[in-house]
Amino acid sequence: MDIRLTPEDAELKARARAFCEQVLIPLEDECEELGGLSPESLERAKRAVLEHRFHAINHKVEDGGQGYDVFQQVLIEEEWGRATGALWDIPWRPSIPLAAATEEQKEEYLRPACRGERRDCYAITEAGAGSDPTMVQTTAVRDGDGWVLNGTKWHVTSGDVADFILVHAHVDGDPAKATIFLVDKDLPGVRIVRTPRYMHTFVFEHPIFAFEDVRLGPDKVLGEVGQGYELTKDWFVEERIMIGARTVGAATRALELSLEFAKGRVQFGKPIVEHQAIEFMLADMAAELMAAKSLLYRVAWQAARGGASRKQVHALASAVKLVCSETAGRIIDRAVQIHGGRGYMREQPVERLYREIRVDRIWEGTSEIQRMVIGNELRKRGADVYTGWPIA
Repeated sequence: MDIRLTPEDAELKARARAFCEQVLIPLEDECEELGGLSPESLERAKRAVLEHRFHAINHKVEDGGQGYDVFQQVLIEEEWGRATGALWDIPWRPSIPLAAATEEQKEEYLRPACRGERRDCYAITEAGAGSDPTMVQTTAVRDGDGWVLNGTKWHVTSGDVADFILVHAHVDGDPAKATIFLVDKDLPGVRIVRTPRYMHTFVFEHPIFAFEDVRLGPDKVLGEVGQGYELTKDWFVEERIMIGARTVGAATRALELSLEFAKGRVQFGKPIVEHQAIEFMLADMAAELMAAKSLLYRVAWQAARGGASRKQVHALASAVKLVCSETAGRIIDRAVQIHGGRGYMREQPVERLYREIRVDRIWEGTSEIQRMVIGNELRKRGADVYTGWPIA
């Protein structure tokens, strides 16, 4: 069994690390101080994304993307996850359901988004609909050959910089007719209600959107009427695996910073790394990180190159998100403890990582939802879904 990276994958991972260190990490302090980036910094970063060819890593080359498979995307996102301020969101990755667009929709939305000329955001969550998407109250009603959209969406990540929105709505208020609509942000009736402040610092915002009698043409349905849950599930699966990658990257940086600090910090006559209490914390951090990363790489490889079915990937993605996000939370908590008072200062990366890692156990499906998915798979298909090993 050969678990080594290919030379091509190793080179890609090294390029992603260099991009993070040269482009993203130098922006951390500005992002923390301003709660985002200046237009000038954002424009420079955008140019760097294009120069380094890291735009739309999740879409096909013929649509303007880089054509990387899921495993390669994990290698990239893991390195970008080292940056604080969610600066990993600067390199745009158009929502994967856009791959289901018609040729005309691709020309209008997907391909310009891949080139960085447009930007999308995904709107599913509502005040009364979080873990249970059947509770969505946003509706789309036929009007002639088009549609009228009404509803309110919460936590729409990057909604401040997006110019079109993928809106998950129920046709005629029927959850069985869940459908994704392509909504241009400048249409009459689309407005930002407010932009809440969150625990973390994020380079972009998460506004609340209202859609009030928004008129849409017949060509604004993505996929088919009633295909909304299927497309949203595809989006969730991709996001869960990439959250796994970024949390592993964040935890890796936290471990490295903690080890470096512990070697240089002297208390009671010797570096604190030589005190067993600190040594054991570092040991636990390293062992848990190794386990999480191994799971992440295995599932990403199965999804990309191991012949796993769509249903299998959905099941395994939940394990990735659950294990990686919770492991990273524990590791970064210990990192703050090892840094002592310095670990509580916002100028320290471990403090920012501590605040920013918390949401990874919530968005794109809470830890509890991931456990429900895993439990359901165990009941239906047995333990082998998670304990079995791919056979060549």
